[in-house]
Amino acid sequence: MDLILPYIQFLLLFAGLFLVTRNIFSYFEKKFDFFSKDMMWCVYVYHLLFGLIYYLYALSNPSDSKKYFSSTLSTSKSWEHFLGTETSFIKFISYPFINYLNFSYEMMMLLFTWIGFLGFLFAYLFFKENINLKVTIFKNINLLTLILFLPNMHFWSASLGKGAIIFSGLMLFAYTLNKPEKRILPMAFAAILVFAVRPHIFFFLVLALLYGVFFGKNQLPLKVKLGGILILVASLFLLQDKILGVVKLSDSNNLIQDFLAFASKRSGDLSEATSGLHMANYSILEKVCSFWFRPLFFDAPGILGVFVSIENLVYIILFSRLFKLDFFKFWKSANSNVKMSMVLFLGTSLAMTFIMSNLGIMIRQKSMIMYFLLFVVYYFQAHSNGIPARKKAEVVNK
Repeated sequence: MDLILPYIQFLLLFAGLFLVTRNIFSYFEKKFDFFSKDMMWCVYVYHLLFGLIYYLYALSNPSDSKKYFSSTLSTSKSWEHFLGTETSFIKFISYPFINYLNFSYEMMMLLFTWIGFLGFLFAYLFFKENINLKVTIFKNINLLTLILFLPNMHFWSASLGKGAIIFSGLMLFAYTLNKPEKRILPMAFAAILVFAVRPHIFFFLVLALLYGVFFGKNQLPLKVKLGGILILVASLFLLQDKILGVVKLSDSNNLIQDFLAFASKRSGDLSEATSGLHMANYSILEKVCSFWFRPLFFDAPGILGVFVSIENLVYIILFSRLFKLDFFKFWKSANSNVKMSMVLFLGTSLAMTFIMSNLGIMIRQKSMIMYFLLFVVYYFQAHSNGIPARKKAEVVNK
């Protein structure tokens, strides 16, 4: 019986998550006329498949998921001790499931895979609520379907760790932006998740949101804008020590000089790894392009790198769609969601290029922000196809 019990517990968790997912789909199907349960069930099964792939990969390769599980299981510290940011926060979330509910490693992997799937659900809502019509590329390829099934995005958000939480937090935050005054609680929850897992990403998220509110075309009342700006600025001020602490600058007297010194050391350390890149002599443009689009076949680290290279080629093709004269006219009149997404993507990318020189880390890190670039591509492609953005008569909120 003791041998069978873990399997029974896993199946009960699997069934419970299935029922919760079905109820979530039913809720959004009633709320939005564009919601496709068939599409999302396909994404759900696809993501679970990548959860299994990652689990098999982790069995014979180094994985942070095993460290999170073993260190949380064997700790003598109390639950509240782990209430912090980054690694500590993942242990804080995991603690009650592992130590109170006796979740196995496999059950934790399934739970976090499901959390990662929620990111794709909110990404789907974010894209469709902005453009509630079919957007195609190369005449007959459904762009949103292509975006939702990019494998690298699923792989790194399907395991016990930061990837699933940060991706879901960012996509939930993006979803709330269409109606922030009605979604203030989920927006706050998403912001807390982002800050708890990656304080520096929260910093860029706030800056990007401020830019979008100031310069994007939006319908927000003035009092909502001013209130939001005050809250965002206050949050940066109150949380500055935690944000700067990520790069060891909380006690710095010269932020720029100390950051460059930290970035140089960090980059040098990472470049010595097996899949390291010696980017010290690269220009800014070369560093950014390396972060976005490498590995690319010629420097792919193993079989996984080949699959990532294929996806990176897709990124290059999609990114190239923005290199049109119409894009500047489009950008000038773009709404706050588009501008926020682009600024968040570019700002985070620039910061990462100073400290990233390891292909494995670059692949993981960019997965949490790539959907913001893809949203801009999606929106601009709709504009190029002659589809008016966010036609209110076609976006029905029941």
